[in-house]
Amino acid sequence: MSFENDFPALLSSPGPATPPGTHLLLQASPVQGGCDVVIFNPRHDLSLPLLSPQDIQAIIREWIRIYTKRGSEQGIKYVQIFENKGAMMGCSNPHPHGQAWSLTEVPSFPAKELENLRRYSLDHASNESVSTAPKLPDGRPCMLCEYTHHELSITPEEGRVVLRNDHWVALVPYWAVWPFEIMLLPHHRHITSLDRLADEEIVTFAAILSQLTIRYDNLFSTSFAYSMGIHQRPIPSRDPSTFEAEDVAHLHLHFNPPLVRSATIRKFLVGFEMMGEPQRDLTPEQAAVRLRECSEIHYSKIEA
Repeated sequence: MSFENDFPALLSSPGPATPPGTHLLLQASPVQGGCDVVIFNPRHDLSLPLLSPQDIQAIIREWIRIYTKRGSEQGIKYVQIFENKGAMMGCSNPHPHGQAWSLTEVPSFPAKELENLRRYSLDHASNESVSTAPKLPDGRPCMLCEYTHHELSITPEEGRVVLRNDHWVALVPYWAVWPFEIMLLPHHRHITSLDRLADEEIVTFAAILSQLTIRYDNLFSTSFAYSMGIHQRPIPSRDPSTFEAEDVAHLHLHFNPPLVRSATIRKFLVGFEMMGEPQRDLTPEQAAVRLRECSEIHYSKIEA
């Protein structure tokens, strides 16, 4: 189930007037929208790793419904679905849930991703490539399809892949900042957004979400904290039969967890990592091995 947040960070139109800038360097523009809360289950103690894949399928279908509904509203240019799990990640309500914010502007991070995807597809459009990675509908290369295809070509012992099924792969990205960071995405075809998933892809999506979050909890035998966000086409296509600029988007999920050495020791992005650049506490390959070695059965269900 889902409902509108009683204390939304975004207000529906018309919003308050933007105060005038006092200097040309200080510019502000209004952003309106809405905030939805997605309840994962009626029980307070069932987070994603403790839910059945069938229950997770229902959550995915609710994400699709909200993305489609909010993305079709007048003035909405972006829908961000996310989950903050655990007090360590600022979750103020312990009942397992996620959120969906709908905005009249595309936020900075996904806007940068979309621009880089667009630029890659144009810069390499004329290059002869032997890659068998999926392509965009107009035949140009998709950067995330190319990257995922490369990751899957590496031997499991040397690679960064944690989990894979017929349609999805969960891997520790080469550029990961957080110790056990994961990117989860479809590898078999270019999929722009949740609403373009076939029924069998929803089933395998739920299965790998279950398997991944179980491994997260098993890593330190705790309810593993993270922030998860879905990046995709900003809003659903008005005409799926026509290729549009936003179709360079490739559906993917970011999992950014803070824990590094135990259930209580977390990574802090401070000092040089804040002022210079992030540093790795362990390599992506080491993180992938640690997660692959975790059991597929949740630690709470294993008898001592």
